[in-house]
Order: sequence, then C-alpha cells, then structure tokens
Amino acid sequence: MRLKYPFIFLTIIAGLAIAAKGVTNFEYPEYFPTPVYDFTANPLDSAGIELGRNLFYDEILSVDTTISCASCHSPYSAFAHTDHDLSHGLGDRIGTRNAPALFNLAWSTSFHRDGAHHHLDLQALAPLSHPDEMGSSINEVVDRLNDHPLYPTRFALAFGDSAVTGERVLKALAQFQLTLVSAGAKYDRVRMGKDTFTKQEAKGYSLFKESCDRCHTEPLFTNNRFEHSGLEVDTTLNDFGRMMITTLPADSLFFKVPSLRNLSYTHPYMHDGRFRKTRDVLKNYAAQPDNPAPLSSNDQSDLISFLLTLDDRAFVFDRKHGFPR
Repeated sequence: MRLKYPFIFLTIIAGLAIAAKGVTNFEYPEYFPTPVYDFTANPLDSAGIELGRNLFYDEILSVDTTISCASCHSPYSAFAHTDHDLSHGLGDRIGTRNAPALFNLAWSTSFHRDGAHHHLDLQALAPLSHPDEMGSSINEVVDRLNDHPLYPTRFALAFGDSAVTGERVLKALAQFQLTLVSAGAKYDRVRMGKDTFTKQEAKGYSLFKESCDRCHTEPLFTNNRFEHSGLEVDTTLNDFGRMMITTLPADSLFFKVPSLRNLSYTHPYMHDGRFRKTRDVLKNYAAQPDNPAPLSSNDQSDLISFLLTLDDRAFVFDRKHGFPR
C-alpha cells in the first residue's frame, strides 16, 4: 500500500481504513499506478477539501445562482450526469456532450472529452465561464465569495488567511475532486484476495483482457488517452472530438477513453449519450468492420457480468462525498 499526500477522512476503500483523526494520507491500492497529479503544488488538507466540497455543491458559482458543479456531476451517478443524454446548464440550456464521471482524477493528465484542459487546477474555469453551463467568471465568483458571510472564514481555515482568490477557489475544488477515489468494487476485492469471481465473471474477465484492455487498461480501466470512438459523427452536434482542439484531421472522432468503473451508475454512454445500455455499446463495437472476432451474444453477457464487478457502491453512496450538511 502506497501512503502519500495528507488529508483527513474516515472511509473504507477496498477494505482499507483511512484514519479518522489528524492528518493522514492519500491512500490507494498498491496495484494502482503512481498518481500523476503534483500534490506538492496543492497539498491536500482537511479544511481545503471541505472548502472544495462546499464550493462543488454551491450554486453561487453560476451567474444566476442556479447551477453548481454537482448539477452535472451527481455523487449518486459516480459524479456523472444520467438525467439527460447531454448535460443541461443555465435556463435548462442543452450542452453538446454527456458530462463525464469524476473519480480517480489524480491519475489523469487531460480533462474533458476532447482533452481541452491539461490540469485539474484549471479545469473548472471552462464550465464556470461557458455561457450555457454556469455563465460566470472566476473574478465574479471571487467577488461573491468575498462578500459571503461564511466563505472568508472557510478560506482562512484552508489557506491561513481570509483572502479569497481565483487560484484558491480552483485549488480547493481540485482538492475535493482528488479525494474521489473509486477502488472498492468487487474487482478490487478480488485483486486483494478477499473475494473471487463467479464462473461467468471469470470468463468475462478473460474476454475483457482479450478484447478491451488495450484502451480500458487495468486497474483504472482507462489508458487516459484518446481513441477513435467507433461512431459516425452526429450530424446535429457535428462533434469531431479531439480534432476540434488539435485541428488535426487524424484526430477526428477521437475522444478520451472513459473508465469502465461504475458503469451501472454512469449511463447513458459515449460522448453524446446515445447508448442507454452497456449491451448497446458492445453491439456497436461488435459491428465494426475492422473487428476480426466480434463477441457473440453469450460472450457479451459474460463480459457484462465482469463489468458489473467494477461497480463501487461504497464510493457512490459515501456520505463524505455528498452534499455538505
């Protein structure tokens, strides 16, 4: 077990207790890779995490105080958005993509479906300023928080003085999101020798390693890269993915590979939410012309059986991630 980066919390992750009192550590299973996030530039602190949690759920971040980060990233959906195919923002305006799930972000070097942002500390600037999402600006948010009766005190607890700055807002949001570690699924218990797969799950696991692991690499179940979606462009959205950032034709319809963890909670699937069921996604890839050995219906059932072992109910319903009381 690697023990790094301080923060305070009491939880159970994959059967491993994080101490409840005092400054402890950012903890993750030993079979996880080393996080890529630079914690030295933004050390996790209990007060900073709690500040970020309050900000994440507070509609004060939006221009009309109706939209929070949690509006599109619900804890009960593994911090994804399942109410609509496409995310909704101010005035119920419809976005252009399905909101991705938020967990295991310490291992990510790019954010958004197209990788438009490369640092978690800066990512929040995009939804804050987008006219159809929160429609505000970091300067406006800072002014509101400075005038708030409680937030200056919260910033003082987190950063040593009551000054509310854009940098501190973004770092606090990042601190909270970094604590969203999902590593308590049945798959994780099997990895630690505390559980075993059923016969069908084991067969599905073998099929997964043969057909899916290149892009959805264990144990995070994403390679955190960009791959072709296997979809034809939606002529309504005209979303060409990564190419819209790089302008390179070779990046057309390339999107960031999502993690397969918590699939039961993060539907609908794909960047535009076009599939409601996991089997629909498998059928799409089975029908690809370059697929040399498409999975049979029975194989798909076995694979789905394995994918269900990636659901982390303890993470999804963990109160420490929920709305602050």
